[in-house]
Amino acid sequence: MKITIKTPDEIKKMRVAGKLAAEVLEMIGQYVVPGVTTDELDKICHDYIVNVQKAIPACLNYNGFPKSICTSVNHQVCHGIPGPKKLKEGDIVNIDVTVIKDEYHGDTSKMFTVGKPSILAERLIRVTLEAMYLGIKEIKPGRHLGDIGAAIQTYAEANRFTIVREYCGHGIGKIFHEAPNVLHYGKPGTGEKILPGMIFTVEPMVNAGQRFVKLLPDKWTVVTKDHSLSAQWEHTILVTDDGYEVLTKRSEETI
Repeated sequence: MKITIKTPDEIKKMRVAGKLAAEVLEMIGQYVVPGVTTDELDKICHDYIVNVQKAIPACLNYNGFPKSICTSVNHQVCHGIPGPKKLKEGDIVNIDVTVIKDEYHGDTSKMFTVGKPSILAERLIRVTLEAMYLGIKEIKPGRHLGDIGAAIQTYAEANRFTIVREYCGHGIGKIFHEAPNVLHYGKPGTGEKILPGMIFTVEPMVNAGQRFVKLLPDKWTVVTKDHSLSAQWEHTILVTDDGYEVLTKRSEETI
């Protein structure tokens, strides 16, 4: 698949979709409390996207995925399916939201803590966020995708965490997942050259233990093989003429 350079009109639509996706994560935070089920969180997000934003939850029925958001708890790495299990004090959960508005996608995820997390969980969440920001700051025309992955990997491993390698960021626009693949590990100066008008996600998955993962029988949920905690953050990024724009930036962020 060829990398698409977005037109000014497409960029305008992507800004809208990105803002809506960010707003879902801002809205849902107050509901992530002990005793809530991930199914209930899914329903709240679904209703908000459909009824308030007048948009479409991209995950619902995407390749058969049965829910409107992904909820990955504790040792779940990504693509967790919302269900009846209640969240408990100390849990950590990644909520991954993709919104379609006027045919264009906005894709983002955030880590939430249920009550007070462990020191390890808190550190893992913080380091993963910082690693993503360091990767994003490498984005500039003329640089390479490998620069993003190298920055993320170097920081995570310096903090004695590991990078999941089986899943990566991706181009996005009218199509949910398109070229290029954006790896969260690698070497500076390698990979595709970064060009103005490219839009892709940066979404590192970082484990507290070993990097190895496995897919559960539901064919969606990915977990750490050693049951160690995993964290992920995600943003949709536009490459500008002199750097980047975070299309899914939330109000609490300064990047």
